[in-house]
Amino acid sequence: MAVMKDPVPDMPEEEGFTVWLTGLPCSGKSTIAAKLVEHLRASGRKVEVLDGDVVREHLSKGLGFSRADRDANVLRIGFVAQLLARNGVAVVVAAVSPYASTRELVRQQIPGFVEVFVECPLEECERRDVKGMYKRARAGAIGAFTGVDDPYEPPLHPDVTVRTREEAVDESLQKVLDKLGELGHLRAG
Repeated sequence: MAVMKDPVPDMPEEEGFTVWLTGLPCSGKSTIAAKLVEHLRASGRKVEVLDGDVVREHLSKGLGFSRADRDANVLRIGFVAQLLARNGVAVVVAAVSPYASTRELVRQQIPGFVEVFVECPLEECERRDVKGMYKRARAGAIGAFTGVDDPYEPPLHPDVTVRTREEAVDESLQKVLDKLGELGHLRAG
C-alpha cells in the first residue's frame, strides 16, 4: 500500500519572538502595539497581543497593586508570552511592567525578547489620560499608582526607545520594525 503524502508541503517554521512595550500609563504602549500587530498580521505572521489591562482582568484577576502582585502579573504575562513565542507566534506585550528587575527576569525566560521603552514625560501622560486615572490617583482615590506614588523604573538599556510625545505613531512603529528586521525576526521583502 502506498503511503499518502501530506498535501501541505513542509513549511519552515518561523521563530517566535516577543516585543515587550513598557512605559508609564498612557504613554502610548497600546497604540503602538495595535499598529505593530496590524503590520505583523498583514505580513502573514501569527500574532497575539497581551495587553496588561486585559491580562489583569482575565489571567490575574484578584491581584492588587502591591509590588508582589505587580511582579506576579508581569511574570504571568511573561510565561504566556514565552509559551506563545516558542510555538512560532509573534507576541506583542503592552504592559506598564514598572520594575526593572522583573522585566529582566522575563527577558531571561523568553528567547527573542525585544524590550521597547515607550518614553513619554509624566505630564504628557497625565494630559492624555481620558480615563482620569492620574487625576484620581493625585486625589488619593487610587493608591500605589505608577508614576504618582509608586515608581516606574525606566529601562537602562532597552532594545528600542520610542518617544511618543515627539514622534508620530508611524515613526515609533518604524523604529520597532527596523529593530525586528535587524534582529532577524522579520522576513525580508
